[in-house]
Amino acid sequence: MKVELLSITPYAEKLIENIGRTSYLSFEKQKKGTYVDFINMLIKNDDLSVLEHAYATFRIIGNSRAFTHQLVRHRLCSYTQQSQRYVDEHNFKYVEPESIKNDKSAHNLFINFMNKAKEIYSELQKLGIANEDARFVLPNAVESEIAITANFRQWRHIMEIRGHPDAQWEIRTTVIEILKILKKHAPTVFADFQIDDEKKIVTKTEI
Repeated sequence: MKVELLSITPYAEKLIENIGRTSYLSFEKQKKGTYVDFINMLIKNDDLSVLEHAYATFRIIGNSRAFTHQLVRHRLCSYTQQSQRYVDEHNFKYVEPESIKNDKSAHNLFINFMNKAKEIYSELQKLGIANEDARFVLPNAVESEIAITANFRQWRHIMEIRGHPDAQWEIRTTVIEILKILKKHAPTVFADFQIDDEKKIVTKTEI
């Protein structure tokens, strides 16, 4: 799995302060570094609408369709995904869960099923079946590339929901990588989210 930052709002935290001060008409209080306390105040007061003015776009490579099915449930985002209608998937790559990989019998069943899916997909193509119909035999394990754009408020929501220990392992691992990038570019906005790399979870602390 690879996460690539494609775009992020320039000087996002300074922009958030500048826009946020519209509510108070307190632009004269905007000084060097004052965005830190201002953003902390917004988060502490749960006044998160101002964070919607900043956006980040990522490309996610090497995850499964099972992952993307979960991700696209976050409707306040924009997505562009690899199409199984236009892309030939006869030699598709796939994601194998560790729980299956570490069990010899389960692993053999899984690999055999993936190979059979490839075989049937190719046979359907040879019969003249279009990709858009042949794809009906493709499993959720098939890798799928996807690009996602979301504002900072929505990214915080995704981190809180999908970084939780109860979240599925693939999406949890992915949002941790996204959070690492966001913390570099907007450290104040995401300061209350802590990453446990050993447990692969995200925890949230009070400001």
